[in-house]
Amino acid sequence: MYSRLRFTIYEVHTSPPGNDACKAPKDSVVLSAYSTMDLVDKDPDEDDPWNLPELQDTGLKWSELDAKGKVMRVLTSIVKFILLVGFLYMFVCSLDVLSSAFQLVGGKAAGDIFQDNAVLSNPVAGLVIGVLVTVLVQSSSTSSSIVVSMVSSGLLEVQSAVPVIMGANIGTSVTNTIVAMMQAGDRNEFRRAFAGATVHDFFNWLSVLILLPLEAATGVLYKLTKIVIDSFNIQGGDNAPDLLNVITDPLTSAIIELDKTVISDIATGDPAARNKSLIKIWCKTEKITTLLNITVPSAANCTTGVPCWEEGNKTWTQINATETINLERCNHIFAYANLPDLAVGLILLALSLLILCTCLILIVKLLNSMLKGQVAVVIKKVLNTDFPFPFGWVTGYIAILVGAGMTFIVQSSSVFTSAITPLVGIGVISLERAYPLTLGSNIGTTTTAILAAMAAPGETLANSLQIALCHFFFNIAGILLWYPIPFTRIPIRLARALGNRTANYRWFAAIYLLLCFFLMPLTILGLSLAGWQALVGVAVPIVVLAIFIIIVNLMQTRCPRYLPSRLRNWDFLPRPLHSMAPWDGVVMSGMAFCGTRCCCCCKCCQKTEDEEKGGKERKKSQEMYDNPALTRDDEPLEAPKETVKATQL
Repeated sequence: MYSRLRFTIYEVHTSPPGNDACKAPKDSVVLSAYSTMDLVDKDPDEDDPWNLPELQDTGLKWSELDAKGKVMRVLTSIVKFILLVGFLYMFVCSLDVLSSAFQLVGGKAAGDIFQDNAVLSNPVAGLVIGVLVTVLVQSSSTSSSIVVSMVSSGLLEVQSAVPVIMGANIGTSVTNTIVAMMQAGDRNEFRRAFAGATVHDFFNWLSVLILLPLEAATGVLYKLTKIVIDSFNIQGGDNAPDLLNVITDPLTSAIIELDKTVISDIATGDPAARNKSLIKIWCKTEKITTLLNITVPSAANCTTGVPCWEEGNKTWTQINATETINLERCNHIFAYANLPDLAVGLILLALSLLILCTCLILIVKLLNSMLKGQVAVVIKKVLNTDFPFPFGWVTGYIAILVGAGMTFIVQSSSVFTSAITPLVGIGVISLERAYPLTLGSNIGTTTTAILAAMAAPGETLANSLQIALCHFFFNIAGILLWYPIPFTRIPIRLARALGNRTANYRWFAAIYLLLCFFLMPLTILGLSLAGWQALVGVAVPIVVLAIFIIIVNLMQTRCPRYLPSRLRNWDFLPRPLHSMAPWDGVVMSGMAFCGTRCCCCCKCCQKTEDEEKGGKERKKSQEMYDNPALTRDDEPLEAPKETVKATQL
């Protein structure tokens, strides 16, 4: 009985043979509980959230499936692929409708902005006007075509149009930034997606900071493109290829069709265009030219080569009168709706944003479901693996060519960059690989503009082509500045830092979007209208302060010993000036107030989140309680007492 009891006590209070914990002294501290808590609390992604997640196959292997299972897997994969293509099609169509909606809401305002030629003569004002107009119409090709129309009509010089083209290059990156905000549900996905989108922004802004002052001082882009135009006898060609629109037009044309010449007419000063609607009502028209007899004050007013005669006391001549005859009415949804452009634009804006968000969420879920096992391994290796040494440096330039080719096919840098943004978010494409793809996309959109310019009439061909070449050489110069040498790939580091910030404070993404694409351009435009003295007086102190902060931050991280003790950190400043935490508290308080006062569903969401959080805490507590090592630490005295009592029995 005694030996049996002793065996039971041994079974309860000793570890299995071979465990070194048995050999530990009686008073030693067992650290197993602490390591277990680290494993429970620690998120594997917290080591380096920029590492691409492993897309593992959680299902059965192909070899383990029976015939029915194999057939079902093949059918399921086919259905998922068809759904993915369908959602991608709807995603691209929603981007097209979104562009039309923005043009209906702000198109005429964009034409009015372009009409002020005195403002466009200021390079800084021209830059921010290009940004604002492209954001308003959601299309760099539309804003570029307006600039081409103004140059062709003689209202704007080519040299004054170059900063506007630079601004259009910046404004076109707003679309994929908006798309990235749709992935704010998952912190790490949002971190990667927002960085993948804003690397385009940083490339454009940094290129402008270097090339705009250089262009204003030397006119290097204007002179270079002038040499190219004068050196080659370039003839007009066919219209630019219309590859993607052939696929999307059947759906988008059934929703809305726009007469984009109205914006160009407003910009070129046509007073009749202000009363026209952007919504196209008649899709098939015919122009008939007839000779009309009119009276003129005298024979001196008659045009040479045109019949001119006197009849009675009047002098008559003939002119050509062109009349437009409407033949066929459009069949889109709003062709018969008697609504103003603003109302239609707001309806389409809400509809397109809803479809865009829905399609993007479903695309991400389908990709997460499809990219598993060997498929994920192959795709990630193809997209993210460099060529073997010593040709690894070639990989990035191949990615640039791929980005240019894909953008040329879809004819829109916004569509291409918006398509790869969710792929960066879910971890299929790394940020380092997305960067050259984005640079190639910038080149691809300029080649389409060059082909479109070559289709211009002979008298406007030179100016149109020169502007398109300015856009092309601007992006080439930016790539030479920020890509060939790895140390100069500053946009990647800035985008990664912004991704970390927005992952911690997700509301900051909306602040960034408003600041970079609306508030800052509007402020610079207002200062430009006030005069260069006001612009320099405000901008120079801000630039000097920004440079000082950047230098101090770099020295704080790399060589703090060279700084005065007070500048080795920013703790001497009020906390809201060097930390986002106080602002985060304000924003969260405001959202909580809105949730309690304005939205009942917010309470439900908050309650669900609290329940999930409480469940996780209970799970962690249970895991900690079930750990034998932790029990031994927490109750070191009870076991010996029980052992003594049992032994006495």
